[in-house]
Amino acid sequence: MVLYTSPFPNSFLSVLHSFSWGLIFPCYWLADRLVASFVPTTYEKRQRADDPCYFHALCIIITTPIYLALLVASLPFALIGFLLWSPLQSARRPYIYSRLEDKNHANGATLLTEWKAAGNGKSFCFGSANVCLLPDSLARFNNVFNTQARAKEIGRRIRNGASRPQIKIYIDSPTNTSISAASFSSLVSPQGGDSTNRTVNAGIKRTTSMEYKGDNSGSNNSEDSREDKGRAGEPNEGEENSCIVRINGEDNGHMSDTETDTINGQAHASGPAEPSLEGDAEISKTPNHKQKEGDSGSLDSYSASRESLVKVRVGDGTVDQSTVNNKLLYKASIMKKTSVRKKKHTDETFDHEISAFFPANLDFLCLQEVFDKRAAEKLKEQLHHYFEYIVYDVGVYSCHGCCSFKFVNSGLLFASRYPVMDAAYHCYPNGRGTDSLASKGALFLKVQVGSTPQDQRIVGYISCTHLQAIAGDTTVRCEQLDMLQDWLSEFRKSTSSSSTANPEELVAFDVICGDLNFDNCSSEDKLEQQHSLFTHYKDPCRIGPGEDKPWAIGTLLDPEGLYDEEVCTPDNLQKVLESEEGRKGYLVYPTSKNHSSSQKGRKASLKGNGRRIDYMLYTEEGLYLEWKVEVEEFSFITQLAGLTDHLPVAMRLMVSTGEDDP
Repeated sequence: MVLYTSPFPNSFLSVLHSFSWGLIFPCYWLADRLVASFVPTTYEKRQRADDPCYFHALCIIITTPIYLALLVASLPFALIGFLLWSPLQSARRPYIYSRLEDKNHANGATLLTEWKAAGNGKSFCFGSANVCLLPDSLARFNNVFNTQARAKEIGRRIRNGASRPQIKIYIDSPTNTSISAASFSSLVSPQGGDSTNRTVNAGIKRTTSMEYKGDNSGSNNSEDSREDKGRAGEPNEGEENSCIVRINGEDNGHMSDTETDTINGQAHASGPAEPSLEGDAEISKTPNHKQKEGDSGSLDSYSASRESLVKVRVGDGTVDQSTVNNKLLYKASIMKKTSVRKKKHTDETFDHEISAFFPANLDFLCLQEVFDKRAAEKLKEQLHHYFEYIVYDVGVYSCHGCCSFKFVNSGLLFASRYPVMDAAYHCYPNGRGTDSLASKGALFLKVQVGSTPQDQRIVGYISCTHLQAIAGDTTVRCEQLDMLQDWLSEFRKSTSSSSTANPEELVAFDVICGDLNFDNCSSEDKLEQQHSLFTHYKDPCRIGPGEDKPWAIGTLLDPEGLYDEEVCTPDNLQKVLESEEGRKGYLVYPTSKNHSSSQKGRKASLKGNGRRIDYMLYTEEGLYLEWKVEVEEFSFITQLAGLTDHLPVAMRLMVSTGEDDP
């Protein structure tokens, strides 16, 4: 299958389309600004409350007549442009495929060789987020604004989080079973009483992904990077950009003075030239992300420094200090390892966390609601610093391909570090209400993730979708789930070049992710909860229809609280969501006939931990028979705090070949 690198089959149609859109755009922009000026966000309302001169109100009074006059003047040109634009959509392709042209930062081919080196298997990390990049006037109804700036900031935060070294800290101790996450600073940088800070939460294994100042491109091709790698030594197979710290808890979960000093000493082993873990962090402040005291920020420093590989082992006696040359900041995101648990559902086998950062070494990213085309370009530009392959501007316009007129695309965007082999898009024909104005649908992708020693391709399938959003449209969503399964089955058959007797390709994984607009606890969503999709695909957060696992939390934030000081930064939001009271204040909860409609300050007993409408599903069906797929990590991510009304989610899958380690 040929991947479409341009929206139209020839340059003439592309030029004609650009001309028609140029006639439409002034009218579109003026209408957008006019409506946006009358739909303030809570952030803007608070700013205006501090304005005794009512300067903003005066600006609206002056600019509104100007906007109206220009809008009326631009209407004839917009009409002519629309008459040209609309029929051109019948020739438009359903997506645009973009591949990074800079060979210095392209590493997709290198990743394909890692499977052979890994030997007994490999892990893959998937992320999904609803980023609410609508035209600014529409985005404000979700209490977010400045779509163009948000798009750039979202892309920058994602690639900065994903390009971190994967640093893990395992704490083994026989007693503590606490569910709350702690910061790494409590382990290596005590800031209070000695007895308090030397206590190690035990009974769990915690994996920490630390903040660092790394190369924003996500690759290490500069001379400085090579030099750092040479000093740090070559990484072990399967441990790309990783740091391992092991701490064995003793004496009923308390660390001795010697142990505490050892940890602090190794953490600062890079010498006086390196900043301490409590050193000042250079954080860029944005309107949507203000640095607060005690907050480590979200990796949004514009300055870039060298990325190093660090491998430290504490607890087994010896540490090579020469390898510790990475610049670390004091804040960390802690993951709970459930190998030793003394609570309900002791059969949990994978890590789960509320993380302030996107997972390190993120391989695939699926985004929803990237509706604004200019914002999509800015987002793509940022993501290309880390992801080599991107599929964007997905969907159809006008009456082409669907039964109703479509004003905007599907809002889907896919980014990958691995080569995309095939792609297909289908539009849901049964959209209702305002949802019918967008070409919501499903994007199906086939990626190559490696090859066997016998030169058989190893591939994976990823589906990204966004279902009907209007509450009460249960039947519509169930029909869309039916179509999703049928289209996916057709896509796999049409793109497969293998037979059972002569497999030219080995399927490693099949993942579905996206905003499904229903949760697993609401009484109104029972039909979706019992859909056959969940018999073929597994949800790591779900026990069964109507019941989530106790650690799973909602992904839909209360829009009214997005700019509250308690949740306006990634670290603050992470801390709030770790407590039940915090979740009640800032998450939207499943609908029930018994509780009040008010959201903030709610004290009533509520079902679940919030509405979890963003999903990551995987299946073991249709994969290579001798291989096994298991969830290794699952994360709820707060790094986009203040930029969207959804929590991103991420899942790391381990694909095991069944071969023994050499």
